[in-house]
Amino acid sequence: MKIMKVTDPAFAAYGKILEGFDTAQLLQAMREIPMPESGTAYEPGIASLEACSIFQAFSDRAYGGMPVQVGMCWGYNTKLNCLEYHRDSEVNIGTEDFVLLLAKQDDIVDGKLDTGKVQAFFVPAGVAVEVYATSLHYAPCHTDAQKGFRVAVVLPKFTNTDKPAFTPKSQEDTWLTARNKWLLAHAESSEAQNGAYVGLTGENIDISNDL
Repeated sequence: MKIMKVTDPAFAAYGKILEGFDTAQLLQAMREIPMPESGTAYEPGIASLEACSIFQAFSDRAYGGMPVQVGMCWGYNTKLNCLEYHRDSEVNIGTEDFVLLLAKQDDIVDGKLDTGKVQAFFVPAGVAVEVYATSLHYAPCHTDAQKGFRVAVVLPKFTNTDKPAFTPKSQEDTWLTARNKWLLAHAESSEAQNGAYVGLTGENIDISNDL
């Protein structure tokens, strides 16, 4: 699979690089969180990250004064498995280089998305990127199997917490797996085996041979 850079013009359809954010303190706080032995971990909000001075800048500048949370996704991964989206942008910053696998919401046709539509983008360590609300994404991929990845995940407050209770009135309602989180799973993923909606068709992309 071709891995493009976030400086490539093709990334403009999915997101943009955010300028003027001092990430040094945040990156150090992220490095102090131990890596999992295998697989990936995710926490919507982490106190040590939200204590960093950049937290207010995220709220004021990246989200225009909205209440936000700063969490992290970290571990080891090279596979797509699922794609999710929110009703707003997500900001990502990595302590190490990482790769995002992205697709567009308008690629969903009759509740299905062909993984042939997925694009891969290389994000350098320390660079803040905004992933637009219309861009489907999921766990980052590492570029070095020895180091794995630690990626900050900035979102509006309460995103990815407990799913609201309601009676589904549309197909999209059945894709909701957490608050402000709509998810399409690949049949091979553990999420699908645990009952997530299977909405990805085609190959379950693995970039391990492309790194």
